[in-house]
Amino acid sequence: MASVFDVAEYVLRRCGALPAMKLQKLCYYAQAWSLVWDDEPLFAERIEAWANGPACPALYARHRGIFKIEPGTLGGDATVLTEAQRETVDAVCDACGELDAQQLSDMTHAEDPWRDARKGLPIGERGNVEITLAAMAEYYGSLPPE
Repeated sequence: MASVFDVAEYVLRRCGALPAMKLQKLCYYAQAWSLVWDDEPLFAERIEAWANGPACPALYARHRGIFKIEPGTLGGDATVLTEAQRETVDAVCDACGELDAQQLSDMTHAEDPWRDARKGLPIGERGNVEITLAAMAEYYGSLPPE
């Protein structure tokens, strides 16, 4: 199985340098849609419902303090992704890559996986509740095809 760092490196190679928050959201959506389209997770690392949207703490630990992340910065290996995994990430980048970090954050704030994991927390308060794979698969799998 690829790691979140491998997926992040693939995204960075495809999209170029990205703000950290945007990279986090693209990795989140890649994970979610992999669950729906490929019936399996892209990576094993946990995703949590942070104040600014879904975030992977392991990924954050590597890019902490860096606003704009360049390809090659995080130590991932994009070549380990399978063809199906690359197709999933490509589809996410095609659909969401033109959106900025705030637009992606706003999107996640309107969706059940993040909202359900944040229940009871005031807006802007830190939180570390996991957004489960099951919650992502159920929500995104229930959306009508476009």
